[in-house]
Amino acid sequence: MIVFDLQCRDGGETFEAWFRSNADYEEQSGAGLVECPFCQSANVAKAPMAPRLPRKGSDNPLARLAAMQAEMLKESRWVGDQFAHTARAIHSGEMAPQQVHGSATLEQAKALVEDGVPVAPLPLPVTPPSQVN
Repeated sequence: MIVFDLQCRDGGETFEAWFRSNADYEEQSGAGLVECPFCQSANVAKAPMAPRLPRKGSDNPLARLAAMQAEMLKESRWVGDQFAHTARAIHSGEMAPQQVHGSATLEQAKALVEDGVPVAPLPLPVTPPSQVN
């Protein structure tokens, strides 16, 4: 069995799914059988996944990266799929300056960069607060 992080291209939600193999995922995805459990959209793709690295003592690079990202996001507000709109409003002065994070399509992210809005991708996926147990 293999587990993939999948992301809904329509709603932006990230979720896990198990398959017998990568070929099994490709076959099911190609047939439109892989759906978002939140909105039932079949517009789903593999999400970036952190590699599973073996733990080597207390010097685990992935754990350090995750801890740094968590520290960065401690003072940041989750805005979900409103990220592009919120970042643009903050940049233009319509909203008070604040740190925010959320999801954006590739097209939205490119438009923000082209317009000079300071944004950067996070190194690891973020689970929306509504999906945290």
